[in-house]
Amino acid sequence: MAIIIKTPEQIKTIKEGGKILAKVLAKVAKKVEPGISTYDLDKYAYDLIKEEGCIPAFLNYKPVGAPKAFPATICISVNNEIVHGIPLKTKILKEGDIVSLDLGLKYKGLFTDHAVTVPVGVISKVDQKLLDDTKKALEIGIWAAQGGATVGDIGHAIESFAGKKYGIVRELAGHGVGVKIHEDPYVPNFGKAGKGQKLIPGMIIAIEPMLNIGKASIISANDNWTIKTSDGSRSAHFEHTILITEGEAEIITKI
Repeated sequence: MAIIIKTPEQIKTIKEGGKILAKVLAKVAKKVEPGISTYDLDKYAYDLIKEEGCIPAFLNYKPVGAPKAFPATICISVNNEIVHGIPLKTKILKEGDIVSLDLGLKYKGLFTDHAVTVPVGVISKVDQKLLDDTKKALEIGIWAAQGGATVGDIGHAIESFAGKKYGIVRELAGHGVGVKIHEDPYVPNFGKAGKGQKLIPGMIIAIEPMLNIGKASIISANDNWTIKTSDGSRSAHFEHTILITEGEAEIITKI
């Protein structure tokens, strides 16, 4: 797949969609509290997206090689679940949990992607540090994503910050986004400075570090979607869709 440089018209539309996505995800995050089911959060996200005249990007999405389509609007991953958790009526959030909310939407035919990890009630200092550091790793990755830099510069920046403190998930990564929900280039959270695809103004990518308190290794759950830490340790995930410019990248998924 070739790199897709977006036109000014596409960029304008994607920015509009990114603002909507940021607003929707912020509302969903505020709903997180002990006693709520992940199913209820999913239904809330669906209703909000529809109210905005948009389409949930993940609902019924079936990537190449997947045995079945994703059955929900939002990926909700709890504690040792890294990504792609399926919302369920039986999965009730409890005090002390941490929960990743990963949401994509389609607005006027174009896509944006955004994720945050939030606490459920009061969480431990260790878990709060994980959330803070994963969010910081995303900020560092975005700072490295300047026009003329490379995908390797992004990965190197994230790895240099987080690699000695956390397990960096290596099998999952950021990606191009816009015309499709997943496009080239592949944007790992580790790498060598100066290596890989050059970042060209007009590219739109999603950067999404996933950090584990324990080992970097992962396992797949029986539902064929949810990815978990292999050692049961907790994991956090943050993501923004960004526009590559001549200088510093512009965050699209913010209010």
